[in-house]
Amino acid sequence: MTERVTLITGASAGIGAEFARIFAANKHRVALVARRTERLNALASEITAAGGAAPIIIPCDLEQRDACDQIAAALAAADVEVEYVVNNAGFGMFGRAIEMDRDRQLGMLEVNVRALTDLSLRFSDSLIRNKGGILNLSSIAGFLPGPGMAVYYASKAYVLSFTEALRQELGSKGVRVTALCPGPVPSEFQARAGFTPGLDSAILNVSAADVALLGYQGLMANKRTVFPGLGIKIVPLLLRFFPRGFIAGAVARLQLRRV
Repeated sequence: MTERVTLITGASAGIGAEFARIFAANKHRVALVARRTERLNALASEITAAGGAAPIIIPCDLEQRDACDQIAAALAAADVEVEYVVNNAGFGMFGRAIEMDRDRQLGMLEVNVRALTDLSLRFSDSLIRNKGGILNLSSIAGFLPGPGMAVYYASKAYVLSFTEALRQELGSKGVRVTALCPGPVPSEFQARAGFTPGLDSAILNVSAADVALLGYQGLMANKRTVFPGLGIKIVPLLLRFFPRGFIAGAVARLQLRRV
């Protein structure tokens, strides 16, 4: 039987690295994707030292259009097939959309939307054969309009919608599909996005390790969505009571004051 692996993108730091540790600790062989080879190698060494199967390292940049082809080729060369896909990679940019670099914002969509969609669909036959699953990292931002991070919020809304629809299509074939929707998570994300977390982030945040564990448990339990932390769980409920225009204005007041 061909060996099965869990493919994890954005695995070099933050939630992605925690996903790698959790899946490996639960006897999954992991295939780790990220740009920074040295970090992937260090994480792979940590996993094997803890008794896990040797990870497959796939250094590549998901902004590049051939990245998913590179991933597929690396897995084929290793003679493995995918049992689970964890689409964790993604980044944001903070500021007014019309003032920020357009190409970088389009690059964000390459990672947050195109690569996630490609990998979710590309390995679907393998996921069905192995009765595996897909865990897509959305965000509480996917429920909101996001002035100050307009493209990022929109990308996460896509992820949420796509994941829920794919769940309906693949559920009858034995494939679990789950959207993980955290709030602010202390990681390198904020620095790359270009903003310093405020009190609102401090109130809502949950550690990367806890987010990854809850995401793993949610996927294995075949949950539709996972909201890590009590504060995040109540946000979608509260949003039902306010008009979208009011919500957009509130987000603008909160975020644009930092620009």
